[in-house]
Amino acid sequence: MNFVHDAGIGFAVVEAFAEAGANVALWYNTNKSAVEKAAEVSKTYGVICKAYKVNITEEAAVKEAIDTAVRDLNGRLDIFVANAGIPWLYGPILDVETSLYHEILGINLHSVFYAAKVAGNHFRRQKADGTAIDGKKLENFDRGSFIITTSIAGVTTLMPAAMTPYSMTKAALIHMAKCLAVEWAPFARVNAISPAYIGTDMTGQVPDSLRATWASLTPMGREGTVGECKAAFLYLASDAASYTTGSNIMVDGGYTCI
Repeated sequence: MNFVHDAGIGFAVVEAFAEAGANVALWYNTNKSAVEKAAEVSKTYGVICKAYKVNITEEAAVKEAIDTAVRDLNGRLDIFVANAGIPWLYGPILDVETSLYHEILGINLHSVFYAAKVAGNHFRRQKADGTAIDGKKLENFDRGSFIITTSIAGVTTLMPAAMTPYSMTKAALIHMAKCLAVEWAPFARVNAISPAYIGTDMTGQVPDSLRATWASLTPMGREGTVGECKAAFLYLASDAASYTTGSNIMVDGGYTCI
């Protein structure tokens, strides 16, 4: 079973995994259309796809959601994609409320830590016991795959925007992937994917003039699409990446090359 968060890149990954034959648990918070999307995915691809409403800023809620979905689907966890995140739309930090900083930390960073603790324990138990949660023999499991959606903001400054808190969370996630890759080497692979400017609901909140500037700073001269991110997630989720851990794959149209 595989977990992803709904919206933008997240839903593109849901479709990619389902098309590949995976059962998928889809998380949402306020976007209730996720329930309909999950039903549509199940019907279209002939897999189990269920949507779960989760407050990812609460550790207990994250644990309950993961454990429940593992039971609801097929009793095992193979892949977890930590994709939730919000942008920083408030500019320079000197004149903003600190509560906004705490909010972005909770959603972009702390939620991934909570998910990692729970998912990692499932991966470790499955490797040690060789069984699903119902005690049945676990087929075709060598290691779990934990994939974190980060951003080019974690490796370079986003010009001309002032997005320090957002960039801080993404840089922390990239290093989190590297550290967990070492900690979890016996039972799971951990990797990050850093998209550049991708056309999603999140970037839709940004003024067109700023988006035009981003495009001009990208060697390929445009934003990417969610579809252009799918292959990176499929690779890291698959056996083709069996020797890939601690990596950070850039999907950025060449932005970080200059």
